[in-house]
Amino acid sequence: MILTVTFNPAIDKSTSIDRLVPDKKLRGDRLVSEPGGGGINVSKALQELGAPAKALFLSGGVNGAVLERLLNERGLPFEAVPAKGETRESFTVLERGTNAQYRFVLPGDPYDEADGAALFRALEAAPRPEFVVASGSLPPGAPDDLYAQLAAHCRRIGARLVVDTSGVPLQRAVDTGVFLIKPNLSELCALTGRTHLELHEVDDAAREVLGRGGCSALIVSMGPSGALAVTSEGEWRIPAPVVRKQSTVGAGDSMIAGICHALLQGRPLPDAARFGVACGTAATMNPGSQLFKKEDAERLYEWIRTHS
Repeated sequence: MILTVTFNPAIDKSTSIDRLVPDKKLRGDRLVSEPGGGGINVSKALQELGAPAKALFLSGGVNGAVLERLLNERGLPFEAVPAKGETRESFTVLERGTNAQYRFVLPGDPYDEADGAALFRALEAAPRPEFVVASGSLPPGAPDDLYAQLAAHCRRIGARLVVDTSGVPLQRAVDTGVFLIKPNLSELCALTGRTHLELHEVDDAAREVLGRGGCSALIVSMGPSGALAVTSEGEWRIPAPVVRKQSTVGAGDSMIAGICHALLQGRPLPDAARFGVACGTAATMNPGSQLFKKEDAERLYEWIRTHS
């Protein structure tokens, strides 16, 4: 079973308009509201793949009640830990004339230590999962070592932790020790103290992180250039199929879901990375905050497998 953890969930709202114009009243199309936030997006993607998964997250206020209702409507297994603050919102607008996407991400209310402690108690009480996926930003005021605390917990119970975040929280988690991370190029730069990386330098930078012993595997996301999977056993470059992009919301979380689903099935990490790239690419084919369709991911995976 895969347990996803989201410290800073959101209601993702999206619409589209013909053109963004300043100082004008702009009328959008139908508003679409989706349950969101890193770990919740991973759970949604795992549900699409038919993988056994459960979402654990902090939920507060009116938005928290809406978030739980949306998840219930999906039939997605979850445990919502009550939080004192209001669950945040994000808003995405697609400008149809240019196909440009504008993403407005709000921070949410400040983190409350008592709420966090309640989430960790729920984590302790849960049946031991094979994988824990922690994805997304932290709420304002949360300690930088929150993901590191989660890493220590997963080590105690023997669960493999996958972390997808950035900045100091990612570095602290890696310092503690995790199973897998999925940095993009800028996050890999931060982990290695570089200001810039050329594509031919990514291999060495990834091996530098791996050599410190803070993770067992890295899958570096390189956008249109695909991905690089690195373990102690080798490294594998994975091409990204060219598709008509409509939205990038949730693409990284879809990639994580594909990776974990494949690993749970016992597939080797290089193949899991290929399936992850397929899921992430498939997510960009759908508008707004929708994720991917399973059939698209499977079709793209066959292309990747052939061209790898």
